[in-house]
Amino acid sequence: MNQKIWLSSPHMGGTEQNYIKEAFDTNWVAPLGPNVSGFENDLENYLGQDKKVACLSSGTAAIHLALVQLGVKLNDEVICQTFTFCGSSNPIAYQGAIPVFVDSEPETWNMCPKHLEEAIKDRIANGVKPKAIIIVHLYGMPSKIDELLAVANKYQIAVVEDAAEALGSTYKGRQCGTFGDFSILSFNGNKIITTSGGGAMVCNTEEDKKQTIFYATQARDNAPHYEHSKIGYNYRMSNISAGIGRGQMEVLDKHIGLRRDMNAFYTNLFKDIKGVEVQKQPNADFYSNFWLSCILIHEDAPFTKAQFQEAMDAENIETRPLWKPMHMQPIFKNAIYFGDHLSQTLFEKGLCLPSGSNLQQTDLDRIKKALNKLL
Repeated sequence: MNQKIWLSSPHMGGTEQNYIKEAFDTNWVAPLGPNVSGFENDLENYLGQDKKVACLSSGTAAIHLALVQLGVKLNDEVICQTFTFCGSSNPIAYQGAIPVFVDSEPETWNMCPKHLEEAIKDRIANGVKPKAIIIVHLYGMPSKIDELLAVANKYQIAVVEDAAEALGSTYKGRQCGTFGDFSILSFNGNKIITTSGGGAMVCNTEEDKKQTIFYATQARDNAPHYEHSKIGYNYRMSNISAGIGRGQMEVLDKHIGLRRDMNAFYTNLFKDIKGVEVQKQPNADFYSNFWLSCILIHEDAPFTKAQFQEAMDAENIETRPLWKPMHMQPIFKNAIYFGDHLSQTLFEKGLCLPSGSNLQQTDLDRIKKALNKLL
């Protein structure tokens, strides 16, 4: 059988091993060291806006620490985009807080500003003002940030910006991951760049960065012995992982270009096929890294979603349904939800397609051949 074509596999640039070798040679094999601070500096320079970055063990850990620092506690309510990966919403439950899920709008598939305001008004009317809002830039597509922040600012609610999938995406020329009170990144193995596993917190001040690192290193107080006045976590990134990240930063922009080329490939591939819609940027304000290229297969398409998946699977080509909305998940089946069920429609009609920056022309030819065979 042909070699598997994955959705998004790690793509090394070649210099990562230099940083890792240096870590071994100098015995910096720990959750601190020059690669960690170097990777943080690289990210700060890339993001701009005078942001401060703390490297952590995962994007989920970053969301958790954002909620901790925003004072989210037992039975507080936190608004979260429903159309997302569970890493966005699970940290709400870590704090014993209550998620309030808000649906998407059709242009970016991200949180709908109108449903957001509806949710806030309803919760305030019920005597509970939400403690935070978690917005997500799904599949690399920037949210309608101006509109969402306008609602958040109107009601003075803090924003956690989940840019796990959106490193290198921009909104009105500004990097995603720089808009929230706290913003987060992910470097999981399938992301646009990887540290094998890892993430980062993007902070607005040096003090917030220090607090993040404090909580991420078991909240050890400044004392000659191990003294703890707060609950801490083991969430810091290792110097080895950060070394991979430093090498990956050298090829980030190149890899974004290659992902965007994949989206252009699919746009061209499906342009004459009725009923198949490739996700696209709404207008020039939105610049997506197209971490994953996604399609919707409508009722008037010449094949069903299941038929398309079966055809790709037969050729050893990976596809994946779009995220199942959080309010439809068994663990959150009783959660409060606001929206018009657009995210459910996206889940039912949508698929992610192979989008990696390391795909070759032979892979693209196989995808095209599998589609033609289905047709």
